[in-house]
Amino acid sequence: MTVFHGSICEVRTPDLSRSKKNIDFGPGFYVTTIRHQAERWAKRKSARLGGEAVVTEFNMLDDWSEYRVKTFPEASVEWLDFVCACRNGLTPYTNYDIISGKVANDKVYQAIDMYRRGIWDASRTLKEIMYYEDSQQIAINNASAIADLLSFTRSYVVAG
Repeated sequence: MTVFHGSICEVRTPDLSRSKKNIDFGPGFYVTTIRHQAERWAKRKSARLGGEAVVTEFNMLDDWSEYRVKTFPEASVEWLDFVCACRNGLTPYTNYDIISGKVANDKVYQAIDMYRRGIWDASRTLKEIMYYEDSQQIAINNASAIADLLSFTRSYVVAG
């Protein structure tokens, strides 16, 4: 399967020490199967940090059977609680090597924040989220899984 990573530089060998904390699925190397989503990530990082918007493409093996995997096939109460826990500095991600599911981007996170603060219940939050564009992310937080499953294909600069 082809996956993409958006950044401000080519990433041939992902380095988990550069991971951010307190994000959707905890620290890890994040990829997506959605090319235009990675391009948006790259443009956003470029605007925030300077430099060129670069997407790195990898081939990712489909067999994850030897790893601890958590998949959220859709936005759900379990997904909401997992993302909120990670964003609040808790560590449910440590139980998994690979986590995949919907992205809690800025638009979605506004709704999640209403849930996290107790203003909206889960039903209202999930109803609000379903109107946003579909997204997908895979967080790999195990260096062995990165080495075993990802192989660099190419990178390219995203125009404008």
